[in-house]
Amino acid sequence: MPERHDLATDPTLLEQLLVARRGTGYFSRLLERLGDDDLDEPSLLPGWSRRHVVAHVGYNARAITRLVDWATTGIETPMYASPAVRGEEIEAGATQPPRALRHLHTHAAITLDVAWRDCPPETWLHTVKTAQGRIVPLTETVWMRTREVWLHAIDLRNGGDVQEVPRAVLERLLRDITGMWDQRGDGQSLRIRVTDDDSLDWGDGESVVAGTLQQIVGWASGRERATTQHPRPVAPRWL
Repeated sequence: MPERHDLATDPTLLEQLLVARRGTGYFSRLLERLGDDDLDEPSLLPGWSRRHVVAHVGYNARAITRLVDWATTGIETPMYASPAVRGEEIEAGATQPPRALRHLHTHAAITLDVAWRDCPPETWLHTVKTAQGRIVPLTETVWMRTREVWLHAIDLRNGGDVQEVPRAVLERLLRDITGMWDQRGDGQSLRIRVTDDDSLDWGDGESVVAGTLQQIVGWASGRERATTQHPRPVAPRWL
């Protein structure tokens, strides 16, 4: 059987799909290194075990696949029935036996990847609605998934590190985070100085947080402990 390729033709989109797939591979490798008993241990996310992280990433893939189906068929298929249902799904999923939990991640990721692969070029411009109510083109789902797999790989607390996240992902993450702060009016006392790319500097507050892009994104997203001599202020909530 001949190998099948993405129907998408846009070079930028194809590169974004590659980064998302690499992120899935990164998450999968860190998950594979965890023993079954290790899944019961806490993740980096308060109140969540590693089981919760795996369940969330698996169900996120299914939710994004529903958006691909929406764009492809024109039949509205929300990511989740409601925020409450989403939370209940994760809680229930986290109780599954380890083998089932691992299968959830693997199968959901493959299903999403195939849905993306078979999506015709024109369909990528069709709009869908995110769980937050934003109306976005289907292309945005690639970034939504990219963000999930790279960050939650770190949350597994099994060797994942912000330093290993592609720089393009970190740049967009920081813009997402500071954009959300702008929208909410958060972080007015802060000023971020990115020492290796001043085009990403943000804010004009008196409390300066300086560091490399990796360090700043780690701090802003809650994935890095303070490593400088002076502790950094607590970053405002992002999501």
